[in-house]
Amino acid sequence: MRFAWALTGSGHYLQECIGILESHPDVDLFLSRAAVEVLAMYGVDLKRLGKRLPCYHDTAASAPAVGRLYQGVYSRLVIAPATANTVAKMVCGVSDTLVTNLYAQAGKCRVPSIVFACDTAPALETAAPGGPVMVYPRRIDLANVERLRGYEYTTVVDSIAALVAALATPP
Repeated sequence: MRFAWALTGSGHYLQECIGILESHPDVDLFLSRAAVEVLAMYGVDLKRLGKRLPCYHDTAASAPAVGRLYQGVYSRLVIAPATANTVAKMVCGVSDTLVTNLYAQAGKCRVPSIVFACDTAPALETAAPGGPVMVYPRRIDLANVERLRGYEYTTVVDSIAALVAALATPP
């Protein structure tokens, strides 16, 4: 079965996540509006990516592509990397973007989700378009990640190694 892989507006390990998703033959890519902007900032060729795998964009209010979850197309949803904003929305049950709608509907369909959250430690080095920078997640960001860890059908990972290991584990 296929994976649904969603990108948000994060550059945190973005290139590594793209490398991993491209290494899987059965992946459909879902892009938030912010993801499209960030991919351009990081020099990712979206047209090339779109030729390699199916891409769905956040262009409709009802997110019709999410219906593929109800058709049993996907064995799991991967959200990697996931911004603090996306994590906060998922924790609060808000599904107003393609990515948060995917997460909500995956849960309703009992499709397991793997979330590579960006803000998982009090201090992190991350890639920015101009080079590495230090970021200092807020307490609320860290608390939201911890809350998400307790959600059913959800595995939260905090490193590329943990993401690879979670992907290697059968759903």
